[in-house]
Amino acid sequence: MAKNVSRTGSVKKRDQVWNPRTKRWTKRKKQTGRFMDQKADKKPFKRVRKK
Repeated sequence: MAKNVSRTGSVKKRDQVWNPRTKRWTKRKKQTGRFMDQKADKKPFKRVRKK
């Protein structure tokens, strides 16, 4: 049988910032500074550190 293994702790090498212009949380890589994803709702990403 398959196990449901969940992540413990935060995601390394990523952070999220609040974009006041779009009013959304934006996730980015810390190495390159490139933006990866935006949340559709106004809640922050789970287990990703805030900047």
